[in-house]
Amino acid sequence: MLDKLQVAFQYILPKKWLSRLLGYLASARCGRITTWVIHQFIRYYKVDMSEALDSNPQNYPTFNAFFTRELKPNARPLVEGDTTLALPVDGRVSQVGPVRFDRLIQAKGHDYSARELLGGDEALANEFADGQFVTIYLSPKDYHRIHMPIDGTLRTMVHVPGELFSVNPVTAQYVPELFARNERVVTIFDTAIGPMAMVLVGATIVASIETVWAGTIAPAGGQVSTWQYQTPTQVSLKKGEEMGRFKLGSTVILLFGRKAIELASAVRRGEVTRMGAHLGDFRTEPESEPEPWPETETETE
Repeated sequence: MLDKLQVAFQYILPKKWLSRLLGYLASARCGRITTWVIHQFIRYYKVDMSEALDSNPQNYPTFNAFFTRELKPNARPLVEGDTTLALPVDGRVSQVGPVRFDRLIQAKGHDYSARELLGGDEALANEFADGQFVTIYLSPKDYHRIHMPIDGTLRTMVHVPGELFSVNPVTAQYVPELFARNERVVTIFDTAIGPMAMVLVGATIVASIETVWAGTIAPAGGQVSTWQYQTPTQVSLKKGEEMGRFKLGSTVILLFGRKAIELASAVRRGEVTRMGAHLGDFRTEPESEPEPWPETETETE
């Protein structure tokens, strides 16, 4: 009952106004106040600062600088091999499975449309028909830079305005089509295994979503905006390179085409992820049987 009340409150909460206000405060240089807030955040969420390139909270001029902190070299070893894929973020796998009949699982009793997730483009959604998806939730304590799972060349970026519900597991359990309702940035890369979508989903108090090639993308205007990248504006990134970042926690959804990859056995619902670890491998043999629709019970942690 308490979970349902918390989710119901989000429907009346002025989420966008609150997110913009907190985004402004998070970017403000407030000296000792900023340092005090960072200390409290580290203590409350048990953030491991030993991994940070700069482990001293007093050296961060803004809360955003702390939240998007860089890690020490080799803090996240990159999986080796020319035919392997790396996990793009620290977090926890909230769902993983096949894209069946244009639908992706959100939680038990809830699924949503790949077409709507990708901004309403049916032709684009068809590129991932019968493919696979992985949804990774980033909690406030996690490292919030996003990296490439595989070498890729950016083809398209789409900003889709929307709601700013929380994306934690409890909210995902009760808000229908959550990830296709929230504000998000869709990026489409061409890779050696075909198209790959990386969808960066906004959430309550996520001040902005950034990419390394375009800077801040969200918040933006009220209509769907699309950018196409071709020579001479082509953007190519290597496996493990940073492609973007969140300011405050959110979710990354990966989509791959049919028969493109074989997911690693450790990539299962509820499992903790670490950026650079093994996500999967290029598929070398076709599937003999369609993959089953996975169990949809949602973690409540």
